[in-house]
Amino acid sequence: MNQPSIGVFDSGVGGLSVLREIRHRLPNESLIYFADQEHVPYGSRSASEIRALSEGITRFLLDQDCRLIVLACNTASAAALGALRSSFPATPFVGMEPAVKPAAKRTATRKVAILATPATFQGELFASAVDRFAHGVEVIELVAVGLVELVEAGNTASEEVDLVLRQPLGSALEHGIDTLVLACTHYSFVIPAIQRILGPDVTVIDPAPAVARQTERLWENRGREASTQSGTSTQSGTSTQSGTSTQSGTSTREGKGTRYITSGDPIGFRSLLFNLIGDEAEAEPATWEAGVPRI
Repeated sequence: MNQPSIGVFDSGVGGLSVLREIRHRLPNESLIYFADQEHVPYGSRSASEIRALSEGITRFLLDQDCRLIVLACNTASAAALGALRSSFPATPFVGMEPAVKPAAKRTATRKVAILATPATFQGELFASAVDRFAHGVEVIELVAVGLVELVEAGNTASEEVDLVLRQPLGSALEHGIDTLVLACTHYSFVIPAIQRILGPDVTVIDPAPAVARQTERLWENRGREASTQSGTSTQSGTSTQSGTSTQSGTSTREGKGTRYITSGDPIGFRSLLFNLIGDEAEAEPATWEAGVPRI
């Protein structure tokens, strides 16, 4: 029987920025990361296509005994999060919502910029976040065409990256922003380039740590519910699958780690994995069959 896991997926390697934060908060848990590199980038695809891809990946992750699923992709979250919650009501999902709320609280100039793909700006999550949290704040939408593809190629620090960023970031500076929100997980890997162009007076908000905190909360809530149902508990009120526990509520079961699966090139993914987050691991290949990935 498979060990219950947290499933994390993205169109490619951008979600590794979120996975890294989740592993920092839940170092003893089992994770499965699915990179849909056959279809990267999602940002130029239709909402219906993104929903279909996200549903197929969700079915695959559920078959792998994932008990919580993280959409580590702003574009997939914008297009599919609501539909997935409706289609799979027993499964908790964590999505990437543009961090408009913390940006609106932080800004002194009352001008913030959001760097995202076109599909993210077209989604309900973005519109809802602006309506709820951006009262009295000017929100400037920025698109860096080709940046996702550069990160997917392992190019995170070069003149080419700077060239893609200069126009949208320069426009934001002309508007007088003092806060920039990253609304694509790929962009976390080019923060040094972004910060260099913007200068020290602009705050860059990366939502990955907040998503990891929410994942931790939901996972520990799941542990408490399982503990209540089984009649076992720990000092923190959470249980572990192995019957042993720590005060933090994370399991001490042996053999935990991260499985990496890609619908693209496993060898290329392995190289990116090491270059981006320093992890040396094999990636399992997956192929799409009848709307669902298979391994």
